[in-house]
Amino acid sequence: MEKTDELVGVSAVPLGPAVRRIRPRPLGAALALTAAVTAVLLLAGTQWLDDPAVQAWRTVCLAITVQALPFLLLGTALSGAINAFVPADLFSRVLPKRAALAVPVAGVAGAVLPGCECASVPVAGSLIRRGVTPAAAFAFLLSAPAINPVVLTATAIAFPGNPAMVAARLLASLTTAAVMGWLWLWLGKEEWLRPLLRHRHTGHRHGNSRWTEFRLGFQHDFLHAGGFLVLGAMAAATFNVTVPRSVLDTFSGSPWLSVLFLAALAVLLAVCSEADAFVAASLTGFSPTARLAFLVVGPMVDLKLIALQAGTFGRAFAWRFSTATTVVAIAASVLIGGALL
Repeated sequence: MEKTDELVGVSAVPLGPAVRRIRPRPLGAALALTAAVTAVLLLAGTQWLDDPAVQAWRTVCLAITVQALPFLLLGTALSGAINAFVPADLFSRVLPKRAALAVPVAGVAGAVLPGCECASVPVAGSLIRRGVTPAAAFAFLLSAPAINPVVLTATAIAFPGNPAMVAARLLASLTTAAVMGWLWLWLGKEEWLRPLLRHRHTGHRHGNSRWTEFRLGFQHDFLHAGGFLVLGAMAAATFNVTVPRSVLDTFSGSPWLSVLFLAALAVLLAVCSEADAFVAASLTGFSPTARLAFLVVGPMVDLKLIALQAGTFGRAFAWRFSTATTVVAIAASVLIGGALL
């Protein structure tokens, strides 16, 4: 692997048939199945479902899911198309040769290459294996699920008449991605990265049709992101219905506590970035800056991403990177949110 302060070039690591595709894992399917069974139970005509709290929970859960599902479908479809039709070595050919300049360019590239955060981790690993400097790959990993057109459009719809929230999310996410890339150039160590041996394939592979690659990529992303979307909607509905107002007042009444609380909530809920704006919009008791922190932290650091990063790059990387990203994301949210919101 090349040093992070060297030029972005083509890696000498051979790419051959040994690179195998990881098929869709059962976790997303299991979550989606669990959500479907839960929905059937909720819609059944049992007496306890007439309780006002249960009805409120069902309304919030279904509203978040129905609003977010079209954006999730569009985002995963675009991600699958990129996986199948965009050349795998595109970044190594278009990024600036100097790593320090490649970082912000890779961050901005996330705005035009949609995909959910579940797909960004294996894509970043594939970019590194194909010769892209890790700092630029990590900037793309953070920015792609946070500022792509699908996510920004969903944010605009979730916060109607509030373009400042869309602008703040874009700037804070880009800032976080660039700062983390530069921090890796300054402090990152190659020994924190495990050998990149197994990744989901990105780009067309000979022997398969491009439409087969598209179908497999779409299936992988949708099963993962869809399951977490429904789980996140259920968690958000539970949060809205069960948490006492006094607890919310304790956090929402303090500017700093509210930001830290929603940042931690984003890590725990692990809502797909195509849907998190609708969850944030439902948290009306919190300040705009606190909800911005939810939107910036969530696509970059959550429980499923930490697990994916640990499995792809190693635990030494995942804990350091996720901790630093959380701190930088909160700081960017506070600074930019304070100026724009």
